[in-house]
Amino acid sequence: MKVLLVYPEYPLTFWSFDYALKFISKKAAYPPLGLLTVAAMLPEDWDLRLVDLNVEKLRDRDLEWADYVMISAMLIQKPSVHSILQRCRSLGKKVVAGGPLFNSTPEQYFDLVDHLILNEAEITLPPFLADLENGNPQKVYRADTYPELSMTPTPRWDLINIKKYATLMIQCSRGCPYDCEFCDITTLYGRRPRVKEAGQLIGELQVIYDLGWRGTVFIVDDNFIGNKVKIKRMLPDLIKWMQEHQYPFHFTTEASINLADDDELIELMAEAGFDTVFIGLETPNEESLLECAKIQNRGRDMVAAVKKLQAEGIQVLGGYIVGFDSDDEGIFHRQIKFIQESGVVTAMVGLLNALPKTKLWKRLMAENRLQVDTTGDNTDGTINFIPKMDTETLITGYRRIVRTIYSPRYYYRRVCNFLEHYQPRRRCTMQRHDIKAFCKSIFYLGIVGNGISQWYYWKMMCKSLIFYRKLFPDAIKLMVFGYHFRKVAKKV
Repeated sequence: MKVLLVYPEYPLTFWSFDYALKFISKKAAYPPLGLLTVAAMLPEDWDLRLVDLNVEKLRDRDLEWADYVMISAMLIQKPSVHSILQRCRSLGKKVVAGGPLFNSTPEQYFDLVDHLILNEAEITLPPFLADLENGNPQKVYRADTYPELSMTPTPRWDLINIKKYATLMIQCSRGCPYDCEFCDITTLYGRRPRVKEAGQLIGELQVIYDLGWRGTVFIVDDNFIGNKVKIKRMLPDLIKWMQEHQYPFHFTTEASINLADDDELIELMAEAGFDTVFIGLETPNEESLLECAKIQNRGRDMVAAVKKLQAEGIQVLGGYIVGFDSDDEGIFHRQIKFIQESGVVTAMVGLLNALPKTKLWKRLMAENRLQVDTTGDNTDGTINFIPKMDTETLITGYRRIVRTIYSPRYYYRRVCNFLEHYQPRRRCTMQRHDIKAFCKSIFYLGIVGNGISQWYYWKMMCKSLIFYRKLFPDAIKLMVFGYHFRKVAKKV
């Protein structure tokens, strides 16, 4: 059996880092981890190829080679998915589809794909493979249970060129104990966090280490600390492995704000090499936090929590939302103030959107307020329901937030705020690719850039060399990120 695995193209977004990738000569920020994992579940005697449209083109001869095309996608990749499916249909290729997009809206694809492998592949893929071997594969495969991650194989990294990516990814857990109204994670993966054992996780790290990877590894859990007991049990083994290998990786992950409440967990994560964590901070408006059931954020000083993590060597990336029913027109100024005071440099501000099958989606549907399908990108300046605030006022206010916080002056102040509080556990030494990126930054930001951004670039360089010399690589990286964020903000 010849199978072509196809990963659709991402549009330009906040997290795509398109404008920053040229500084480090990479094609894409992240590899298609889901498809690589599914590939490892397929029969060993099958002939597999993988095409990631974010790093290469999909040619007709690639499709013509295959007996089956397998595709997985996120909501945001929907335009690329439809283009791929049309090409498959025109060439008469059978398509097997799975992943978050197809799980969220399977009914939209009944006539476009031959087989839908829904829920989690560890459970639903084996019966499809068995039926395929027997010559009677079904249209849809579903499951009402969640697999333990001991069933999950090591991804097939041999199917891609890892040098084309800025960051590699692995998964440690699935599921989240919280049930925020706007979030689809519990719909997809449940509220019981399922965690890999230390040996399994370390085995996956050993594989990418043996491939020669050094640098950032994104642990793509939606809440890494969802099961604190198991994570604390696993981290000492990870620390030992990292020490024995001279810390070849630094980890990025996602977690809830209550990480700041647990000094033991902070210490273990920092010692294990976690230096960045994305946290959904959402809003300083307590009424909005109550509205969306973000209970872990309520009644706390979130700015102080962020500062604490920064001081322990963990940079916080923040997610923020406007458009809650409880938001008034003062929220735009409050969000800007909240972001600037926290020193969260990478602040993803989005308009509230209702994702399919979430509690928010169901509530708005019952209230006859849903309008269109979501694009899957809450930073593109669109909203898919009727908000309580005037829609034009909301979108205009959202644009003001984004364009303000990523203006050179506000962004530079936030970088300085962060560097003043950040105390990394290990000094960040400049590697060969860092030096290359630094040289490119001088040209693109210091010479070619417009007057005001040039001024802040040179000011940041001089200030970091004088006051934050140990953090100089971090400062330059953040200025490069700022270039990307400014470009994206202008398109909103």
